[in-house]
Amino acid sequence: MRARHKQSRDPRGHWLLLALVLPAVFAALFFQGWTDHEVDAADTRSACTSPAPDAVVRGGPVIGINRNGVQTASMPARTVALTYDGGPDPVWTPRLLDLLKQHRARATFFLLGSQAARHPDLVRRIRAEGHEIGSNTYTGAVLGETSSIRFDTELELTQAVLAGSSGLRTNLLRMPRTTSPDTLCGREWTAARRATARGYVLVTADKASRKPAQGLVRQFSQTATAYRETRKLLRNQGIDRFTTVSAGLRLIPYEPVSAAERWRGSALIQAVRLGRAFSDTMTWVLGIAGALGVLRLVLLVLFARAHVRRLERSRPGAPWLAEVTEPVTVLVPAYNEEAGIESTVRSLLACDYPRLQIVVIDDGSTDRTAELAEGAGAGDPRVLVVRKPNGGKAAALNTGLEHARHDILVMVDADTVFEPDAVHHLVQPLAHPAVGAVSGNTKVGNRRGLLATWQHLEYCFGFNLDRRMFEVLECMTTVPGAIGAFRRAALVGVGGVSDDTLAEDTDLTMALWRAGWRVLYEESAVAWTEVPTSLRQLWRQRYRWCFGTIQAMWKHRGAVLETGVAGRFGRRGLTYLALFQVALPLLAPVIDVFALYGLLFLDPFGSAAVWFGFMAVQLVCAGYALRLDGERVRTLWWMPFQLVVYRQLMYLVVLQSVVAALLGSRLTWQRMKRSGTAAEQIGGPAPYKSVPTR
Repeated sequence: MRARHKQSRDPRGHWLLLALVLPAVFAALFFQGWTDHEVDAADTRSACTSPAPDAVVRGGPVIGINRNGVQTASMPARTVALTYDGGPDPVWTPRLLDLLKQHRARATFFLLGSQAARHPDLVRRIRAEGHEIGSNTYTGAVLGETSSIRFDTELELTQAVLAGSSGLRTNLLRMPRTTSPDTLCGREWTAARRATARGYVLVTADKASRKPAQGLVRQFSQTATAYRETRKLLRNQGIDRFTTVSAGLRLIPYEPVSAAERWRGSALIQAVRLGRAFSDTMTWVLGIAGALGVLRLVLLVLFARAHVRRLERSRPGAPWLAEVTEPVTVLVPAYNEEAGIESTVRSLLACDYPRLQIVVIDDGSTDRTAELAEGAGAGDPRVLVVRKPNGGKAAALNTGLEHARHDILVMVDADTVFEPDAVHHLVQPLAHPAVGAVSGNTKVGNRRGLLATWQHLEYCFGFNLDRRMFEVLECMTTVPGAIGAFRRAALVGVGGVSDDTLAEDTDLTMALWRAGWRVLYEESAVAWTEVPTSLRQLWRQRYRWCFGTIQAMWKHRGAVLETGVAGRFGRRGLTYLALFQVALPLLAPVIDVFALYGLLFLDPFGSAAVWFGFMAVQLVCAGYALRLDGERVRTLWWMPFQLVVYRQLMYLVVLQSVVAALLGSRLTWQRMKRSGTAAEQIGGPAPYKSVPTR
């Protein structure tokens, strides 16, 4: 028989996928955010303390600087160069092009690289209809207020987009937020000199006082106002020609580009297109995920309240609440559980249930588990310790089933401590003949430390609130191994406990539903369990749980198409697990990155308000869950930290589990190191406490 408890290394991480995807997503969103939502620090331009040289201020609107110094030029008489900044705009650029075509006029379009990357088809149309293209930088940043890196980036990205969209490299530049030559002062003049040193010709505009008959460079933005002003100007009979800047001054507007430059430009355009599509998609995903998250919380509370009211109404005479006094067999599978086995056995012996058989199955332990179990039950005929070779938890439970003398079975983990009335409450729902299993209420016993407190919140707010909803919806997905009651006939009918998955409790619960049995939740049957106290142990435990749950979901996927009890479970329970415990956690890291994107580039106050609002809803729901479980509400102080830190760890567990399942990885049983502290919260008599072991 294959050993399932053998020592094994930690689950192999599939971090390469995460390491590649998340930085790529963040980089795409950051670039998209910088492109779409850049609010330049230079919106308030610094005061002009040093004017441009007189040759510039008094010269023409077209400026170049070479070894001979500053040179300016103006358009010939009765010649107008129409220039348009920004864009291309998907609404007004086509209308302007149609208007220019109607009047057989040519113009110069100074494009933003970010807009050109979004609308490369308009760039090609501008070029194809004989118009001229210049650079207006990538985002419209004020070049005089930018760093040298930002300066280079603004110019080079625009050139890359133009190369990819129309196969050209322009020599014409209009610096954002400059109009006439005299606005090139102070830092703007410094930036202008840097640009001309790169070979650019600067194009400003003539002042409004200059008449078209003198020759004119007119500056417009691509808006409705520009359309009206252009139409008015085109009807001016005093103008002989509407042309481009380079044609009017006989300049060389473009330089050839290489195939590599075209390829890089095309790649940039595709990256922008994908980034925008991803951003738009994530906006919808975030909205849907947020709505589903809130809906889940509301449903959890509503169904939990319905569960409480159902119990209050049905308690006086419902058939499944009639008292059950039939004898019960308790199965305790154990492997190297010497730290806690005594507390478990003694708590079971202290139960007030009248007729009890306790079967401890030692699954080939290499420590003193069997000896300590026998010592805890010494002289008590109710306790039976069965030794067997190591074969795994499922095999141990099936062995215990063979030694069970009664028709009602309770399965208990060897690190669990029962309340005295737990068995009595747990088996009462089995009075109804349709009920095949009952889930008890598992509570965290060792709550010392932040990690254990977070798990305590998760048990109350997550697991137990879920179980209340599952009972109302008739789709209980798991009877936990820590505390669960079963009808022997139901277990035998499904072939006992299967070892097909690592989550044998979830697998068994799903098998019972498919066999036609109902599964209920009894919150008054309380057992205290020991949770991991280190991140390493927690990771190993949750990885096994999640991986096993995915295995069980896949094994029982056919339930979705079945009818009756099995069909209801499949369509409700499996859908819930797939949506809220697999799909949403997989999206969570990307959603968190997008939330950071919102803080950086969208409305930070709005993004923060949404996040804190969602947290407030979670706190209210968690407070209600704690009240239902009779727990102290002050524990909620730790929940915001749980949402920020602990939640991320659980998301990574789901991610690795899904990847491991898709890659066909196999995971062996990984036992958590116990300390025997499950009884800490009881604070009761000494028999509940574990004695020191060697």
